[in-house]
Amino acid sequence: MTNTQRVRIDKQHPAAYKALIALSAEADNSAAAAGLDPLLIELVRIRTSQINGCAFCLRMHTRDALEKGENPDRIAVLPAWEETGYFSETDRAALRLVEAITKVSDGHVSDENYNAAATALTEDQISAVAWIVVVMNAFNRVAITSRYDVAG
Repeated sequence: MTNTQRVRIDKQHPAAYKALIALSAEADNSAAAAGLDPLLIELVRIRTSQINGCAFCLRMHTRDALEKGENPDRIAVLPAWEETGYFSETDRAALRLVEAITKVSDGHVSDENYNAAATALTEDQISAVAWIVVVMNAFNRVAITSRYDVAG
């Protein structure tokens, strides 16, 4: 990482950032209404941030997940979720969508990925997970572009 000073785009255009925060709140409401576990939503945020390499969001959502009671082992093995027994069918469906949506340049959201998610998630849940991922990708890009400080 360089020491180049960056414009904090959230501060430079606060109305746009406030709109993103409002969109995030609406996505959270949709996830709750769809019956998604709040711990799963934090895992969705963490996995999105892992893929994007957003240290700021990783720290924030890992702390949030732990405060809500998430098992540290599940967070530790999240990048290898397919290889563990820590995750339910619902968790796996959501995490598969996270990866497909976040890595959209790797072949879009394939029918295979979508159909796999649809075997464990309702339409409301698919939509809610997708919105959480869309918002999280946006937050990751804000933090990475602005180089939010993550001091040790």
